[in-house]
Amino acid sequence: MASSSGTDPADPDRLGRPGQAATDGGPPRRRAFALAQRLEIHHTPKHGSWLNIAEIELSALTRQCLDRRIGDLDTLNTELSAWQNATNTDQRQVDWQFTTHDARIKLRHLYPKN
Repeated sequence: MASSSGTDPADPDRLGRPGQAATDGGPPRRRAFALAQRLEIHHTPKHGSWLNIAEIELSALTRQCLDRRIGDLDTLNTELSAWQNATNTDQRQVDWQFTTHDARIKLRHLYPKN
């Protein structure tokens, strides 16, 4: 999915190692450079915590915007844009309630025993 800046988002975890294209028959240099100009690198938090945030956001989208039948694609795009603009204007943030201390107690069986 392209972002509003016209670039394609890329997850650094899914990119190849540096110099890989030169060794495994990747695209020619000009094509590779053109593709690289379209990439927008998004750094994601470690250990999949970003996935929780994404799931929360998709759940909110489903409940607040997609909870009814929408007749055509134009209406869907209009509704999604309005929801996205309202969400971005609110600048909501995730308030993590599960502290490291709580995790060590609740998930004690996952921690190594010394």
